[in-house]
Amino acid sequence: MSRRSSLVLGLVGTIAALAMGQDFDRDTNAGITITVEGSYLQESIDLMIIRQQSRAENRELKFRALKNIKTAIDQGITDGEVLSALEYMALEGIVNKTVYNNRIRNNYPDIRGRAAAYLGGLGSPDAQQILLKMAQAEYEPMILTEVVKSLTKIGINDNNETVRMITKRLKAFDVLLPDNLLALAALEAYETFAYKDGGKLDTSTVQVIRRISEGRYHGIIRERAKQFLTLLHTYSPPPP
Repeated sequence: MSRRSSLVLGLVGTIAALAMGQDFDRDTNAGITITVEGSYLQESIDLMIIRQQSRAENRELKFRALKNIKTAIDQGITDGEVLSALEYMALEGIVNKTVYNNRIRNNYPDIRGRAAAYLGGLGSPDAQQILLKMAQAEYEPMILTEVVKSLTKIGINDNNETVRMITKRLKAFDVLLPDNLLALAALEAYETFAYKDGGKLDTSTVQVIRRISEGRYHGIIRERAKQFLTLLHTYSPPPP
């Protein structure tokens, strides 16, 4: 049997094992080593393994996918299968739902939270759009906090869409379930984008900041909101 045939058969066996939720010969605990200097065929196989891990029903395999994605990102691989795998795990259970016996399957908030953090590390417009979809649908304040942090890190706010989305979701939680960490992440986002946009924030966002300053939040967070409102009134854009 040729070496190429052996590699192909090995890949088929690996993917089959993943689909069945079984371990495979490769040492997955050690993670996948992806390098652009190495074999193109090996890199392609590694990325295909990430794809299969991310789509597995087994939660442990999804965590392995995230670990391998981190390796890929550290080595400069940020698009293609890496972006696709992160999108799948970020939206699974909130946008893309599989219902069985009236229960949503594969609903893993911790997986979504880490996927959101890694999307922030990509820093691309595609990653931003995935995070906006997450923000629209996410109902866990802890995960939404990670989404807001990643949107802030990416720093894209074309047509004010990022700030509007953060404000929309924060208003919903402010009424039903005020969350200190989410409010703090939102304030940091507003400060970042206001600085970039010359101190400009839309009226709805300013109203939300005022609600934080007067609402059911920790005193430190209320005080930060008050200071930010004062700063907005006296803000002068940074020199060009």
